[in-house]
Amino acid sequence: MLLDARTLRGLQDGTVTVAFRRWTTPRVRVGTRQRTRVGVVEVTSVERVATGPDGAPLLSDDDARRAGATSPTAVVARGAAREGDLYRVGIRLAGPDPRVALREDADLDATAVEQIRAALARKDRAATEPWTRQYLELIAAHEGVVARELAAGLGMARDDFKVRVRRLKELGLTESLDVGYRLSPRGRAYLDATADPAG
Repeated sequence: MLLDARTLRGLQDGTVTVAFRRWTTPRVRVGTRQRTRVGVVEVTSVERVATGPDGAPLLSDDDARRAGATSPTAVVARGAAREGDLYRVGIRLAGPDPRVALREDADLDATAVEQIRAALARKDRAATEPWTRQYLELIAAHEGVVARELAAGLGMARDDFKVRVRRLKELGLTESLDVGYRLSPRGRAYLDATADPAG
């Protein structure tokens, strides 16, 4: 369930506690968690919105306020082009993204280095050719460069490139900037620990 910047800001300051989605069948359930740039968001409730005799969703001004919208009409208009029923989804911030703490952990002993090396090796083996080291070194050398340019330099489609970078992010090795990426402290420590002494 994608959450826009306005909703994320509202979750942070406590003004947003619900989101509305139009679905033919619910795509989340109570307890579903997802990571966002402001932390882990948890689904606390999922309920179909009742409709009036005319088939229009019955929403209150309070519903709109809790969703960060100006009016019930604005809530309905957001998903008017989609098919299905309107659902009220309770949401809350459940805590920080665990990847944030991981990427700040740059105190890598031999065991940690080997664990990262093994995880990267598995990703390399799953591809047609090894790529993880190349990507880490590319991002280290081109911090803040837009993904499209980095992908073009590798002869890859931007979306395929971004998927791979997200896999490195899952290991706490990279982090996203407003534009482009950079190595996390953990990522830099790993590159330093595994650098070829011969250069």
